[in-house]
Amino acid sequence: MSTKETVAILGGTGDLGTGLAIRWSKAGYNIVIGSRTLDKAQAAVEALQAISPDTPAQAMENGDAAAAGDIVVLTVPAAHQISTLDALKDHLKGKILIDVTVPLVPPKVGTVQMPEEGSAGKRAQDFLGEEVHVVSAFQNIAAHLLQQDVVIECDVLVAGNSKDSRAKVIEMITEAGMTGWHAGPIANAAAAEALTSILIQINRGGILSHSGIKIIGQEH
Repeated sequence: MSTKETVAILGGTGDLGTGLAIRWSKAGYNIVIGSRTLDKAQAAVEALQAISPDTPAQAMENGDAAAAGDIVVLTVPAAHQISTLDALKDHLKGKILIDVTVPLVPPKVGTVQMPEEGSAGKRAQDFLGEEVHVVSAFQNIAAHLLQQDVVIECDVLVAGNSKDSRAKVIEMITEAGMTGWHAGPIANAAAAEALTSILIQINRGGILSHSGIKIIGQEH
């Protein structure tokens, strides 16, 4: 399989980043894992390869990873979103930044608490400016399922100001084994981000686990 673009996953130590790395590597993308320090990035690559030995990935410090990536994915906790992006602005110009941030506020993660900017996705876009194509996605996926060879029935809402950038991310979602939908401009990321707290509450109910969303309707 020919190698496609390089995808740099910043904060790739968690379940979501690891799962996306596994699935996109299988689809032919070159994977770079970024962290605040090279040691942390190397530890993340080792953890990734312990789960999926067939997933090659390079370890880099966040700045180098962002520079190396054709497409950059931000998977850090909401509290570190802007501080992480602050050092990366110059490396992100002209690129797609897939932001998976959910503005959960512990301990009440089951309560919708949106930031003053309206959403974490819009906060990132406002901070970086229009030279960076921020696309918000993956907020409603049960992250550790991405690491497993299973069908994920949850759909992905994709919000961003650039329709072409949204289309590229939807293509990547398809390659990762899911269905993505155009959800409009970055301001609409608020809907997907808020749904995460709702899904947490549903999971707490004990009837379902790994709850997600599915878009249904009649085809034209």
